[in-house]
Amino acid sequence: MTIDWNNFTPWASLAGGILIGAASALLILVSGRLLGVSGILGGLLAPRRGDAGWRLAFLAGLVVAPAVWALFARPAVPRIEAGGTVLMIAGLLVGWGTRYGSGCTSGHGVCGLSRLSARSLAATLAFMGTGFATVYLVRHLLA
Repeated sequence: MTIDWNNFTPWASLAGGILIGAASALLILVSGRLLGVSGILGGLLAPRRGDAGWRLAFLAGLVVAPAVWALFARPAVPRIEAGGTVLMIAGLLVGWGTRYGSGCTSGHGVCGLSRLSARSLAATLAFMGTGFATVYLVRHLLA
């Protein structure tokens, strides 16, 4: 295994992790809600009265924050090595896994684990293990 030292960003990654942790802690302390992006987005499909505003604000922040960051720093150039069909299949599988697992990586991996949820531990182990196995399979056995 080699590390791409030119793109190694430990301080930016640490800052991002701190911001995600702070945001999830604030959301649960202020509103009693978990910061799970799929749940926040899913709640807009059948919103309860007075519930859509904070969800829309959160999702707008996910879109606006990278644009604001680009004003101060050089945006990262994404390197996508898969075609459109593979990306669509991957997106559908992620969506299916999110529904099947009753939550996404942010809901289970950040909020669930911090609350010591056994269900979130099982879900996190499952999606991390599946991710590791998929990368190994695609990069080493099918390449």
